[in-house]
Amino acid sequence: MRLAFITSNPGKVEEARKYFEPLGVEVYQLKVDYPEIQADTLEEVAEYGARWLAERLDGPFFLDDSGLFIDALNGFPGVYSAYVYRTLGVDGILKLMEGVEDRRAHFRSVIAYWDNELYLFTGRVEGEITREKRGTMGFGFDPIFKPTGFEETFAEMTTEEKNRISHRGRALKAFAEWLKENLK
Repeated sequence: MRLAFITSNPGKVEEARKYFEPLGVEVYQLKVDYPEIQADTLEEVAEYGARWLAERLDGPFFLDDSGLFIDALNGFPGVYSAYVYRTLGVDGILKLMEGVEDRRAHFRSVIAYWDNELYLFTGRVEGEITREKRGTMGFGFDPIFKPTGFEETFAEMTTEEKNRISHRGRALKAFAEWLKENLK
């Protein structure tokens, strides 16, 4: 089975391949622009994108919508994480967090899978915002997010290490387990 991952981020595709290769599922990247609505939840954004794409694409596909939610900033950037990353970047978040003691945060991921109907899979990881960028691996806010129980940021971990604990890894694991049961 070939399965399209709708994303412009090759790092996300590499993470996904690790989950689906053992199932004999070939994940490939498909770059298709689709509207990302302004909504209150990642689920709403992912569902809208999947339904919009379903009217234009053939075959099964999935997409991911993820966000960084910082407690001291009332969940910001949350559903606007991609936009905030493009406009403020990692340095902008660090600037907003200057002088803030409560550095708790979490990442959430929602995977929307479309195959004649919609299925959603979610993952979450708790952690904190570091005081400086650390590491060169990963992407997005990985250099400033340190998951609870670890000394390394996501950007200091290999893809395999990050996949075992990350929000996307947890959502991909749930999706892969569901797919394994439903491909029979």
